[in-house]
Amino acid sequence: MRRPGSMVAVVLVVIAALVAGCSSSKQQSAPAVTVTGNWRGDIEVPDHPLTVGVSFTADGKATIDIPAQGVVDGQLADVQTSPDAVTWTITKIPGKPSFRGVYDKASDSIKGQFTQSGQTFPLTLTRGKVEGPPRPQEPKPPYPYKSEDISYRSGDITIAGTLTEPQTGGPFPTVVLINGSGANDRDEELLGHKPFLLLADTLTRAGYAVLRTDKRGVGGTGGHLDSASYRDLTDDIAAGMAFLHGRSDIDAKRIGLLGHSEGGYLAPLYTQRPDSGVAFVIMMAGPSVPGSDVLLEQNRLILTAQGATPEQVDKQVGFTSALSGLLCKGDATAAKNYVRQHNDTLPADERLSEEAMDQLVTPYMAALVCYDPAPALSALRVPVLAFYGSKDLQVPAAQNEGPARTLLAADPDATVTVFDGLNHLMQPADKGSPDEYAAIGTTIDPQVLTAVTGWLTQRFPTGR
Repeated sequence: MRRPGSMVAVVLVVIAALVAGCSSSKQQSAPAVTVTGNWRGDIEVPDHPLTVGVSFTADGKATIDIPAQGVVDGQLADVQTSPDAVTWTITKIPGKPSFRGVYDKASDSIKGQFTQSGQTFPLTLTRGKVEGPPRPQEPKPPYPYKSEDISYRSGDITIAGTLTEPQTGGPFPTVVLINGSGANDRDEELLGHKPFLLLADTLTRAGYAVLRTDKRGVGGTGGHLDSASYRDLTDDIAAGMAFLHGRSDIDAKRIGLLGHSEGGYLAPLYTQRPDSGVAFVIMMAGPSVPGSDVLLEQNRLILTAQGATPEQVDKQVGFTSALSGLLCKGDATAAKNYVRQHNDTLPADERLSEEAMDQLVTPYMAALVCYDPAPALSALRVPVLAFYGSKDLQVPAAQNEGPARTLLAADPDATVTVFDGLNHLMQPADKGSPDEYAAIGTTIDPQVLTAVTGWLTQRFPTGR
């Protein structure tokens, strides 16, 4: 439901990094050494080398790219760029990942060691920019439709986003995209993919207007996600609906919601408001069981896929279950104390930072974990399309398909389907584990895009 690794202390792939740079004042006797610019290299982990890229700026800052893990422009800390001490660290990652090296003038390279969790691996950086895996489906301008950056108010905050619509015609049937959990931008960008950009492009080309927005605290949208309740987030949907109703180019009677993951919780929840005006709901990997149940099964499946022992799985699931119980009782103090006590029992190189621990006990996390979608789903009486991937380990089809069918049984037009071999992002997958997402070139399997467009055009034709 959340971005990989952000749902609670799920053990993820250890990420590494590197690079450095150096600068000195210009001297008359010799030119200054500078490492400003782009560097690339491989952390030489046996049998699993990890390619990284580091960019140094003239003001002494640096960022890191790790294409295999979808890391783009990650901020580095403790950056030093003198020729005899090129260093950096990655914050908020267990194991204190860090690099120390020196600049070699003869080869114009930075030679050093990457260290994490007590293990050290060689890392040599040479000049050049690292390229991420290809994303052949990612739309590129110029687009054959109108694309407008928009903003509107939701209570005390500003919501920012993009509205796309065909060049001619209208008023248009409209799809509002609702992000999954976590701090997502309007493209729902993660691990080098932009699924909402692709969905918006596909649907707009098919004749629909599409509204997509940055989540609270992201991009141009104000507020703070950690303190948001589900009432706040559905109020944001209401603000988007009001904005669309105020435009003559939008068909106010044919506006629907497409929610991915947690968005599949929020779309039906908002639709139950008496004045929602929602014409249809599409749930893309939207859960149909309580958040705590999803979280427990997610932890179990992902850890197992990543090779954790049964003992490790049981320990993590036990921790998650106890934490969920405290959050749902509303005892924030007890939940915070429990997280810290549990963290103290972990090996030093696996312990979470203070910030990471705090994120496990926010009002937003409590809203997600404690939400039961049954009342909202069972009350839906608009056309509904709910679909899952058979290899989804974050919102497993085996856990959610059956309850979705049961809860939607009274809806006169509800379709529930499972796409074989697809993961949480609707990519063709091997194991389905989040650590595969970045390496898969496909952003959304074309059969899913075709199915969604076909379902919509049968019920809400565009006139094209």
